[in-house]
Amino acid sequence: MFLNGIHSPTWDFIFEWITGRAIWFPIIIVPLILSASKHKWKTLYFFLFMTLLFTMSEQISVQLFKNVFERLRPCHNETISSLVHIINGHCGGQYGFVSSHATNSFALAMFISLFLRNHYRFIFPILLFWAVSVSYSRIYVGVHYPADILGGAILGTVIALFVYHLMKYINNRFNLKIDMS
Repeated sequence: MFLNGIHSPTWDFIFEWITGRAIWFPIIIVPLILSASKHKWKTLYFFLFMTLLFTMSEQISVQLFKNVFERLRPCHNETISSLVHIINGHCGGQYGFVSSHATNSFALAMFISLFLRNHYRFIFPILLFWAVSVSYSRIYVGVHYPADILGGAILGTVIALFVYHLMKYINNRFNLKIDMS
């Protein structure tokens, strides 16, 4: 309740924007441009695995977690829903464990950081800050508990590691010569 209770019209505007879709575009486009500057056409390979990563993180968070655990979101929990601060009456789907926003943002942040870390050392702190901001925004807008966020962050990181190592394996197996050290 404390993390959701710190609100004002200014913070409502900021966190509604952070939790929205528009913030995802630069996080996808900029790494593709950075990759293209180093890897040229091989950026298609990076994009293919980034698409696989996003698909896996979205589907696993919903199909294997939300639909299995069926934990009500704070805004749908009748015991506390009157105490939860939500923005513009938007509560989302019925269930919230794990947060797909946290899963997806941590998966992207970790995967992109792993792939580009040798060329752009600054990228990890920036992407980590973005993933944490997106994740906290979900608590702020009243649609997730902290455990939903933590579970999503862990799940997203595990998926990112799996997809990155799969990408690295295929790169080495087929001798694609993409710098992934």
